[in-house]
Parts: sequence; structure tokens; C-alpha cells
Amino acid sequence: VQVAAARQAAREARQADEVRLELLLETLGGAVAGLRRELSIGGGGPRPADLVAGASAVRPGAPVDDLAALDALLALPAVHLIVDGYNVSKTGYPELPLADQRTRLVGQLAALAARTGVEVTVVFDGAGVVAAPTRGTRGVRVLFSDAGVIADDVIRALVAAEPEGRPILVATSDRAVVESVRRRGAHALPSAILLGRLRG
Repeated sequence: VQVAAARQAAREARQADEVRLELLLETLGGAVAGLRRELSIGGGGPRPADLVAGASAVRPGAPVDDLAALDALLALPAVHLIVDGYNVSKTGYPELPLADQRTRLVGQLAALAARTGVEVTVVFDGAGVVAAPTRGTRGVRVLFSDAGVIADDVIRALVAAEPEGRPILVATSDRAVVESVRRRGAHALPSAILLGRLRG
């Protein structure tokens, strides 16, 4: 019992240290951003690498139209993949009950997260969920929209919450969501292309 209690105390202390370190890093990041503003550094002009001829970059908000383009984006540092859960699962496995669709999609996304190291968030509509919702697995954040809120609006809020310049991929074939997230600089990833990567 004492050994278990000691292990638990050590675990809690380690978690507290990690939270403090994360807060310290956020504070330092905020201080750097404030200093940049104060000194008017980083006005958003082109960087030297942006001016090199003979190559093209993936523009923020550009559509992802094949697996090669998807893989290039997944290889970027700090990329966040946001998945319109039912839009993808109903495209990929419409024959399954919704609960099984959720479980299968989250499992496949967890495998993708393990392979690539990307941050993955999947959003499902919470309306009509009567069984216990799917829990997130390692590497996948699973969200359900609250009563009176649709998953599309949660996805838009997730994109809006990200800092400018962070690469964001939104997997959906919902045209209205695609248009709104692309206006904010996110890459629109058709559900079928994501499913192609999840299967292979």
C-alpha cells in the first residue's frame, strides 16, 4: 500500500511539474510575442525563403486533392488534423451503426497519429448519442458537440482558436465547413482522401 501511495504521489508530482513547465513556456512565448509587438518586429512580410524562385509552397487554405499532398502536410511540424467525425465515418463505413463507425474511425485515427505524430481532434454531433460516447485513445482527442450546438460550429471554433500560421487540416466534405475554414487559412481535406490514407 505504501509503495502504491508513493508511486501515486510521484506521478502527481511529475504531472504538476509538467503543468508548471507548460505554463512557463506559454508565459515565455507570450513575453516574446509582446516584445515583438513592442519592437514592431515580424510585420508579416515575406521571409527570405518565400522569395526563392523555382519552387512552390503549399499555400494556407489550399485544398488537399491527393495522398501525396496530404502526406506533405502531415509531415509539417505542429500540424493539427481536425476531423468532421460523422462526415468521414458515414463516407467510409455507412453500413455500420453510428457507435461502430465512431469506434472504427477513432481507432484508425489513433494509428495515423502514432505513425505521424500529428495532433488529431475528431468532432461528432452530440445530438442523438444515447450509448456511452467513444473515449479518446492515445493521440486522438474526441469531442461531442453540446446540446443545441452542431459539430460544424465546434470545428469552426477549433480552427479559430489556433494561432495564425499553425498548419491546420480539416477533414470534411461539407461544403459550408470547407469554405469557412479555408477563409481562416486551414487546408480542406476531402473525407475520401483521409479515408484513403487511413486504409493504407
